[in-house]
Amino acid sequence: MYTQLRETATELANVLWREHTVYRERGGGFVIRGEHVQRWISLAPTGGRNEALVRVGRILEGGTTAPARSEQIVRLDAGTSELAATCRRLLADAAAEPSRPVRAQATGPDRGGSKGRKRRRPRRARHTSFTSWVVIVCVAGVVAVFAYASATR
Repeated sequence: MYTQLRETATELANVLWREHTVYRERGGGFVIRGEHVQRWISLAPTGGRNEALVRVGRILEGGTTAPARSEQIVRLDAGTSELAATCRRLLADAAAEPSRPVRAQATGPDRGGSKGRKRRRPRRARHTSFTSWVVIVCVAGVVAVFAYASATR
């Protein structure tokens, strides 16, 4: 699978960009970096046969990479020209929305992000809550009763 992925990444890089670098990621996928266009494409294996997850993102100043802006699962046996067309479409989608990465897009009706996830309030300075004071008073009361009982014996 990794050999096929490497060959596909190399062929795809040659079709898409004149200047590129292909290297292997830690997770087993391959990345195509186009420094002259400030974009990267990642081909990562999926659980299915002859399928790969294609992700596209930007290269920031200094050479670091921004998170993926768009992604899609593609069939590797589709052919290089079809994969190149998919990558071009993903690159165009990523360029169309330069200010908002994919992971930050609103998904729910409240526009609060992913479903089932609560929005957190900004953290304030820590103060002792009412419940904590009740616990402290009760512990102090138990210690006082114990001290009084042992003093009266």
